[in-house]
Amino acid sequence: MRITDTSDLWWKNAVVYCLDVETFMDWNSDGIGDLEGLAQRLDHLADLGITCLWLMPFYPTAGRDDGYDITDYYAVDPRLGTLGDLVEMIRTANDRGMRVIADLVVNHTSDQHPWFQSAKASKDSPYRDFYVWREDQPPDTSGQVVFPDAEEGIWTHSPETDAWYLHRFYAEQPDLDVTNPRVRDEIAKIMGFWLQLGLAGFRVDAVPFLLETAGVDEDSAAHFPDPHEYLRALRAFLGRRTGSGVLLGEVNLPFEQQAEFFGGQDGDELTMQFDFNTMQQMYLSLARCDAGPLAASLAARPEISPDSQWGTFVRNHDELTLDKLGDDERAEVFAAFGPEEEMQVYDRGLIRRLPPMLAGDPRRVRMVYSLLFSLPGTPVLFYGEEIGMGEDLSAGSRLSVRTPMQRTSGANGGFSDAAAEELTRPVVDGGFAPEFVNVADQRRDPDSLLSFMKLLIRRYRESPELGWGGFQLLEQPHAAVLAHLCTWDDGALVAVHNLGAEPLSVPLTVPGCGAGHRLEDLLTAGGAQLADDGSVELALEGYGYRWLRVVTEDSRRIL
Repeated sequence: MRITDTSDLWWKNAVVYCLDVETFMDWNSDGIGDLEGLAQRLDHLADLGITCLWLMPFYPTAGRDDGYDITDYYAVDPRLGTLGDLVEMIRTANDRGMRVIADLVVNHTSDQHPWFQSAKASKDSPYRDFYVWREDQPPDTSGQVVFPDAEEGIWTHSPETDAWYLHRFYAEQPDLDVTNPRVRDEIAKIMGFWLQLGLAGFRVDAVPFLLETAGVDEDSAAHFPDPHEYLRALRAFLGRRTGSGVLLGEVNLPFEQQAEFFGGQDGDELTMQFDFNTMQQMYLSLARCDAGPLAASLAARPEISPDSQWGTFVRNHDELTLDKLGDDERAEVFAAFGPEEEMQVYDRGLIRRLPPMLAGDPRRVRMVYSLLFSLPGTPVLFYGEEIGMGEDLSAGSRLSVRTPMQRTSGANGGFSDAAAEELTRPVVDGGFAPEFVNVADQRRDPDSLLSFMKLLIRRYRESPELGWGGFQLLEQPHAAVLAHLCTWDDGALVAVHNLGAEPLSVPLTVPGCGAGHRLEDLLTAGGAQLADDGSVELALEGYGYRWLRVVTEDSRRIL
């Protein structure tokens, strides 16, 4: 492999940044973020080092699920701008070296979508079979709901035709019937439309629910025998329309099932998937100050195609789900990072951002982000992480982390010139308010979290072994330490992280290395010489971290 190959499979060492247009930057002073405001702040993201923007839904919506209840797949929410504004923003992002992807939410529509309005009005509607219906009273399905605080089952009665429709999420979000070839054709048209306008791919929402056939009648299901064949067809369609497009899938399943959604070793289904399992084990490790759970999860990752990639993350736009942990393990994480009931949701997750969970300790915050960028995979950031934003617990549920981006220490955090009561959501107050956490101040501070994140991103981009290379855990005696080696082509990088508060001296051996090799620090000045057997002893502060490039005297790697 050559360094030039990284530009073909760009997603393998990209830096993805998720944002909600509605809360990112208001340019017309109506209190709502807009596409023009986003365009005006693209240079901040380019300076940060972002290479791929992921836009949360910007489509017209009925307002039930923060944009995920879509009423028109071929338009822009007029509050946010126009199709023209979107294209201008995409072109500007491309000019700054950033691709743009967007949420593809096609497992359900809004109940206000014209398709469903027609479907519920008459059994003879041409859109009736776009959705899943039943004539008989459904059984108790309370154990199958995604939002147990809001729904009692996954079927809702529609009085117009005296029938029940399926919805895995809110009742206002009826599920589409993917076994219907007309629905599948429509999904392809939706993808084709946005690709034609310049998108570089999609983050595919709730993929297992999209492919789910439970509730569909037997005849329909018989014509859709292999859901993964359909996922392969979507990937092939994407490839035909744009050869370098990406499908980043939300698949919160055990590793073995995630491997299926990649397409196994063929790698012909989802291009990327979020690694929910490792994220959850990371929080368990942080709660215990024990790297064991995180190390075990990384070691358990299945082999995937060289064209596929894991998306690693600390926080996303939803609740911080802990559903893959055991009850006792989840209780440990709750006790450490969200002990109050208002910090928890659905009995399975937290609605907090990282800095407040770590009591604002800058050592721990920086260690966690150093860990994120050093893990094998592609890092995904949620807006505001680069400056250490907090949450608004009073907003409740998933909205607690979707607060306005904090630009300055001024009114509304520089998000909008509108009156505070006109903002789409309140700005965070307290210790993480804009007075203390904002972009403008941190841009001018070389010791800020923002400056540190820029360094991490630059070093990550200069180290393709992190996105492309082989991964190996390194043995050492301390439970609190994760030490690992990533190798690719002629490059090798050792990363060592201390999840505990006590300073440590870490002895380890770098395979295949000897006296002719040395370790050069990438995040600070310094390094270490390896012994003849490749051994070395590294000093780590409490919550310390080091990235060390393996080099020889004639090495030409970037230091």
